[in-house]
Amino acid sequence: MNNKRLTQLTKSSGWAAKLGPDTLAQVLRHLPKVHDDNLIVGLDTSDDAAVYKINNELALIETLDFFTPVVDDPYTFGQIAAANSLSDVYAMGGSPVLAMNIVCFPNCLSPDVLVEILKGGHDKVEESGAILVGGHTVEDDEPKYGLSVTGFVHPDKVLSNSNAKPKDVLVLTKPIGIGIANTAIKGGLADEKCYKEAVKVMSTLNKYAGEAVEKVSVNSCTDITGFGLLGHSLEMAMGSNVTIRIKSKMVPIIEGALEYAQMGLVPAGAYKNEAYIGDNVKFIKDVPMEIRDVLFDPQTSGGLLLSVPEDQLDKLLEELKNTPTSFAVIGEVMKKSDVYLEVE
Repeated sequence: MNNKRLTQLTKSSGWAAKLGPDTLAQVLRHLPKVHDDNLIVGLDTSDDAAVYKINNELALIETLDFFTPVVDDPYTFGQIAAANSLSDVYAMGGSPVLAMNIVCFPNCLSPDVLVEILKGGHDKVEESGAILVGGHTVEDDEPKYGLSVTGFVHPDKVLSNSNAKPKDVLVLTKPIGIGIANTAIKGGLADEKCYKEAVKVMSTLNKYAGEAVEKVSVNSCTDITGFGLLGHSLEMAMGSNVTIRIKSKMVPIIEGALEYAQMGLVPAGAYKNEAYIGDNVKFIKDVPMEIRDVLFDPQTSGGLLLSVPEDQLDKLLEELKNTPTSFAVIGEVMKKSDVYLEVE
């Protein structure tokens, strides 16, 4: 059997392996548009999951995610991949109910490795309150794992990424810089403190932030994953026809990420995100290059970005004190200007 580390078997780690947003947009624009009176959220808004109305009291959330290992410990990888897959349900304001495994696994690895990956996934699904009910496996040269997840939400309580309002305040519920940290981990350069914080952030369910969100009025929500903070902020700004201003000094950043960015440990996905966003972002002050890299950095199992009315902010921040990860107010929503994103 192969004794290589899991991260050595892959070209890219986690969401850094995702197709770039520009390539994805070129593909999706050729697909036919679907109309159904009961489809609350579909392809139109680049949202986190699909939402379908069953009746006046119940809507179904459907989502699917999987990726390559971001750490070498198989159990931990399973936890992180499952937390990431479950996240989209929380981003839509719902609760996960059912999950199914998606597995790509090389025959050069011991089946014991897969057992541990699936155990990690199972335990995180159980923590979410959902039930794991099966799945599908294929043989592949690169290991990959994730879930398809079904959730429920009341049709009137669906959160989308396209309803941010001018004067809203932006809150981020996890630190960013995970893609850069994962690049350092893959290269064997990450110190123990960075590794532990990265694992904690990635394996923490957005369930806890979601419970805080349920207690306040939120205008818009998305989770921060492969397109990075600026990429997902752009989707929110475009969908809402507003300008979003990010205050870079207020953005929580994972321990060591800035140092590793200065060393050049920036995943290719960050540069793809930067190229896609292009002129849609204006840096209105001198923002250091390493911070720019972190803002474009693709995240794995990132936090929720919330667009919140100002009168709801204090209550939300109080509720978020019960969550396991750091959070912060990172910006504001303004009337549409000449660009969708401003960073100071």
